[in-house]
Amino acid sequence: MFYEMTIAGLKRQLPLFKVADNLYIGAFIMFSDVEITKAAAAELLKKAPEFDIMVTAEAKSIPLIYEMARQAGVNDYVIARKGPKVYMENIISTEVDSITTAGIQKLVIGHKEIDMMKGKRVLIVDDVISTGESLKSIELLVNKAGGNIVGKMAVLAEGEAADRDDIIFLEKLPLFNEDGTIK
Repeated sequence: MFYEMTIAGLKRQLPLFKVADNLYIGAFIMFSDVEITKAAAAELLKKAPEFDIMVTAEAKSIPLIYEMARQAGVNDYVIARKGPKVYMENIISTEVDSITTAGIQKLVIGHKEIDMMKGKRVLIVDDVISTGESLKSIELLVNKAGGNIVGKMAVLAEGEAADRDDIIFLEKLPLFNEDGTIK
């Protein structure tokens, strides 16, 4: 089963996957889709507030934040990693329970990323905002680092996330029943 939608002017077929009893989601995967990554980055930048630095969680939105930085002419962005790396010092972390990832995962940043965000206007970027759990975790990291969140944006807002007034997004992605109909 697929759900066809137009994102940043481009038609895409999103495969439907079961995430819970009687709940399916349309899987929006930007990996290996350069055309949608470029188009979505351009459209998000048109809606973005003024910012000094962008941050996202590892991994699906990394191509998006890279392309947004490239198009905006900025050289830096922050990736909250899924675990500490040997080169990271003075780590701060948070936990997230995402709808698309089995189990609890950790998001971490080190002193380099903290220094990049401290006192700066920070734009949080994601591919899809659904339950908002990943977003909350990134917000916590930015706040711990001393950054000032100026906006939270995603390509798609899934389900009830589309009703939030604190996020910027390009399109609403519905939730689905097991027969592929929209909930």
